[in-house]
Amino acid sequence: MRRTRRRVRLLGLMVIGVAATATATETETDTAGEAEARKGGGSATDTAGAAQAGEDGDTEEELPLFEGDGVAFLEIADTINPGIADYVEDSIAEASRAGHAAVLIRLDTPGGLLEATRSIVQAILDAPLPVIVYVAPGGARAGSAGTFITLAGHVAAMAPGSNIGAAHPVGAQGEDPEGGGEHLARKIENDTVAFIESITERRGRNVEWARTAVLESVSVPSSKALELGVVDLVTASTESLLAEADGHKVEIRGKHYRLSTAGRMLHRIPMSTSQKFVSTFSHPNIFYLLMMLGVLGILAEVYHPGSIFPGVLGGICLILAFISMQALPINYGGLALILLSFAMFVGEVFVTSHGLLAIGGAVALTIGSILLIDTDDPALRISLPAVFSASGTLLAFSLFIVYKVVRAHKGKVTTGQEGLVGEQGEVKQAVPAGGEGKVLVHGEYWRARSAQTVNQGAPVRVTAVDGMLLTVEPLAAELERQTGPQTEPGTKG
Repeated sequence: MRRTRRRVRLLGLMVIGVAATATATETETDTAGEAEARKGGGSATDTAGAAQAGEDGDTEEELPLFEGDGVAFLEIADTINPGIADYVEDSIAEASRAGHAAVLIRLDTPGGLLEATRSIVQAILDAPLPVIVYVAPGGARAGSAGTFITLAGHVAAMAPGSNIGAAHPVGAQGEDPEGGGEHLARKIENDTVAFIESITERRGRNVEWARTAVLESVSVPSSKALELGVVDLVTASTESLLAEADGHKVEIRGKHYRLSTAGRMLHRIPMSTSQKFVSTFSHPNIFYLLMMLGVLGILAEVYHPGSIFPGVLGGICLILAFISMQALPINYGGLALILLSFAMFVGEVFVTSHGLLAIGGAVALTIGSILLIDTDDPALRISLPAVFSASGTLLAFSLFIVYKVVRAHKGKVTTGQEGLVGEQGEVKQAVPAGGEGKVLVHGEYWRARSAQTVNQGAPVRVTAVDGMLLTVEPLAAELERQTGPQTEPGTKG
């Protein structure tokens, strides 16, 4: 019995010893794992995760390369508008068909339209190949809409000296959402925050900073953006970017790959003619210039009917302006003021206001132009020099016409039959007193009568017009009427 108890006790001690040895071994293994993790710049959890990923066959070394023939290159240095959105969407599709290894977008934008931004972000997130967004060159910015586009890239990079942020939303008509009430402002902000959060979560970037960029319009330089985890790389050139992005892990439609971009040749994809047209005419200043040229042409046709060319040119410019207006956030109150100003300019032709309608039109045009695209985004504003230049030009044009009309009304009639009164002519057929003869006035022969006989060849002055019959008087009689009877020298009165 004692022997049995001794054996049981000995077996227990052996089990405890084995457990202690296993614990010590596990501790040593964990310590070695932590040391290796620190050596590699990660945590022990990351090392364990990497080991697990290795068991699943998903380590970065074993990920397939996303290879292709060169890298497609796009350059955006404009506001984000429908033309730019169409350019990005078509270019990604073309790069995929051409079998490129990636798409590189060099971005420098102050912002733009939210709908166009959404289209670009959707195209990047669902792209069949990696998209690298590079905010460059130095001094470039990814403001407002550019922030969303940069965060959506599979690789987000910036050049030293560039900045990103200030993504506060504007209203559907370009105005600050606070102007539409607290409820509307909250709805727009919440929608925009959810939009940028979904992008950053998808790409594994700093969600909290992205929220702040929308809610507080913060903007940070490239070095700070890298420190905060907003972007992946800060590099000075396209070549260095491709080298540093090489081997970067990306997700393409649910599958993971490693980039293969080092030493790849860039294949520039230019904008098509239609895309350039839409992008150019979507610029607020171009839209405003077209509208003003159209109005000026129409006014010129109204002031001088039959000119034709100003009216045709003005009509074309107005149609182009209406096309441009479809892509811009228009404030319709400002547009109503501009239309009112045009009505005043036209009314100046038909109403004698001595320039008051023209001045009122200039004031309405200035105020309406400032309110036309009322937004906090500088990229969508009409420049004040353009506004004042247009208003001043139309006012000066209208006042010049008014001056000409007033001057014509005050001046002597020089056309038609009334214009013959006071003109001089020559008697071609003697005019007997109380009878008729013929005179030559302005190169034309007229029937003439006079109160006294006028001989052939005598100069006469036209005093009245009665249909085709002129009343004339000899110039001598006119001189006598003005100065009194002349007395011959040596004759007593």
